[in-house]
Amino acid sequence: MLKKYDFVRTPPVEIANDILSDSAKRGASDIHFDPHEDFMLIRIRIDGDLVDYAEVPKDIQRNLITRLKILASMNITETRLPQDGAIKGIINGMPLDLRVSVLPLLEGEKMVIRILDYKRSLEGIESLGFSDPNYQKILKMIAVPNGIILITGATGSGKSTTVYSMLQRLNKEETNIITVEDPIEMSIEGINQVQTNSEIGLTFASALRSILRQDPNIIMIGEIRDSETAQIAVRASITGHLVLSTLHTNNSLTTIERLLDMDVERYLLASSLTGIVSQKLARRICPNCMRMRPANDYEKKLFKAILGVDITELPTVDGCDECSNGFKGRIAIHEVLLINQDIRDAISNGLKKEALRALVYTSHVTTMLQDGLQKVLKGLTTFEEILKIIELDDDEHVEENSDLKAAIMNANMAYENAAPNETTNDATDQTQTNQVIETL
Repeated sequence: MLKKYDFVRTPPVEIANDILSDSAKRGASDIHFDPHEDFMLIRIRIDGDLVDYAEVPKDIQRNLITRLKILASMNITETRLPQDGAIKGIINGMPLDLRVSVLPLLEGEKMVIRILDYKRSLEGIESLGFSDPNYQKILKMIAVPNGIILITGATGSGKSTTVYSMLQRLNKEETNIITVEDPIEMSIEGINQVQTNSEIGLTFASALRSILRQDPNIIMIGEIRDSETAQIAVRASITGHLVLSTLHTNNSLTTIERLLDMDVERYLLASSLTGIVSQKLARRICPNCMRMRPANDYEKKLFKAILGVDITELPTVDGCDECSNGFKGRIAIHEVLLINQDIRDAISNGLKKEALRALVYTSHVTTMLQDGLQKVLKGLTTFEEILKIIELDDDEHVEENSDLKAAIMNANMAYENAAPNETTNDATDQTQTNQVIETL
């Protein structure tokens, strides 16, 4: 249900403050201000999904956007070009750290506000939902005095949270840590943080060259975006520095391929790469309305093939007053690769992708699918959520298991022939099953 504001009697200043503070209280990660022909729609992203929040009359739209641009220190007279800004302070009694982006559209300016929440980073690596084997690998990675550790995933998958958690663990009196970021998302006491500015020539690459003359122990690069940054980062890691950075790739194998595509020399990558942490976010089950349901044949076959366990039931949700459609918050699904000597030799010798894939995923790696299914069994998320975020054909267990593919096909036929009431009682609906079939 849309929130109602008295736009006639309430000043835009109060409305803007209430939108920001109320969205943060609801646990939103983003606020969208979408201009339409007759009104502006405000939507907020909760647990990864956008939901309608309020409608703003057309004659109030400009005043509201102008107020927010003032808070973000933007040019209020410029409406033809994109702008970026930030809001940091206490609003309606809430300390908020916001990133603001404005984009000119046909019907007016679209504004998106990212609400930064680094409570998890402050709580430490152990609060990020790593399984015990993956957590032990993380500790081994950050204990290495030099090398490069990469956190990978799509935009909004929690990479920055993971990186900052590692920095919190590494931040000690005897250590000199320098970061290069765009923008600086979280200020950490005791860490030297550099904000890039491409307009004056302060790029990631130029900043890194200067940082290497600042006697650092640990370097954090906000994101590896180009070949030059990748090459400098790798060279820094083999000269006695521990380098942390992020990359937009889906898993360990594609991360290695991406770095090679960025013209990083094989022998340098092989000797410098310490570990790769890939992650995606799934919605977390609300504990108040979770219940168990019977598992169907396809689900039983999948869990048996991937985890080697027999299941009879799986968690599902009903929805309640304390959650959003049965979910409350999100949990990370991980794949953690700790590089060993065999993988180093394979990278250096130019082993083909298929052989490298087999080597990577026989190195005691828990794939994202395995990690996700394990968290389903723990009641942390649902099977449907895992299917939404993970492509099954990326997992070698599915790729090599023809019996499992046949089970999926049979399950699809069963859904097609099922009566309507039987289909609605099953947790995996027809659309999701078809999507799984297409990936295989």
